[in-house]
Amino acid sequence: MPIANAIQRGTTVYVYNEKNQQIFVTSAPNKPGEGLKGYTGGSVNIQRGSSIYTYDEKGRQIAVHSAR
Repeated sequence: MPIANAIQRGTTVYVYNEKNQQIFVTSAPNKPGEGLKGYTGGSVNIQRGSSIYTYDEKGRQIAVHSAR
């Protein structure tokens, strides 16, 4: 089921589907410029230090990129 919403509260990112059901939770830094960067129907992006980690709708890490 596609991602409909992602919200960061403190050091935790909560990801929800179209039925507002939580589909996964992950940690994120609570530092300026880091944490949840955005989401689409199929992925969530979280910056940790100088890297951006991408997760799919099941919470699996699918990519990591430099945050130039």
